[in-house]
Amino acid sequence: MSTVTTVADKPCAISNAGSRLSNEDAIYPQPETLSHRQRLFIVCDGVGGSEKGEVASALACEAIQSYFAAFLEGDPTPEFVQKAIRYTETRFDEYIACHPETQGMSTTLTLLYVGDRYVLVAHVGDSRIYQFREGCIQHRTEDHSLVNSWIKLGKISYDEARNHPQRNIILKAIGSSARPVEAEINVLYDIQEGDSFFLCTDGVLEAVTDESLAELFDGNRPADVIKDSLVEVCSLRSRDNYSFYIVPILRFSSMGGMKQNILLFLNVLL
Repeated sequence: MSTVTTVADKPCAISNAGSRLSNEDAIYPQPETLSHRQRLFIVCDGVGGSEKGEVASALACEAIQSYFAAFLEGDPTPEFVQKAIRYTETRFDEYIACHPETQGMSTTLTLLYVGDRYVLVAHVGDSRIYQFREGCIQHRTEDHSLVNSWIKLGKISYDEARNHPQRNIILKAIGSSARPVEAEINVLYDIQEGDSFFLCTDGVLEAVTDESLAELFDGNRPADVIKDSLVEVCSLRSRDNYSFYIVPILRFSSMGGMKQNILLFLNVLL
């Protein structure tokens, strides 16, 4: 049995409108409310146009964290996360009933939870989660998008997908209960000192590749240096909102047997 303690040290936040007039991304937690015991991290990208996208992403962040706060006991299971999404869909129903103009709004989701026994990651849509170790990608979510389905079928190449005119069409998003979705969820036990987790919206992915990200996360660069580099490249290359977390694992120690303990000290950058 292992236990995990998380400490958020000097958190920073990035959620930027970029070249757009409004920011339809949302993040949780906000840096000013971040606790040193923080375990749950969320990045969402709203779909549905001006105002509707903003509402969808913010509502998803608020509903999911509220469900976790009210009902979580111990580490979340995949079933628990799916129930949190069902609850979020009912919150969408309630909002749309009062604001019919928001009919059809939806949002992507990336969720990271650092638990006592594992790290759980969940996603819906084309926002991504990465786990880096010494510049190598240990884990990466697969986009729920039209072009990614074509890549898997061999219809187009990865390079062709990057600039494809239909690259922003997603196949899954959280919205009303009329179209319920199942998140893709992974439970990760292989966590080591020096690993970093990266959650981001597709506005970041317009500006970087997996290879450039891996190079950026290689070595002993401080998280704030990585953050500044990403902001610079996103401000130059992205035409969309861009938001991300960087969650580096700064310290890892363990003891054998039943008394094994793992200490994960996190420096969280949104």
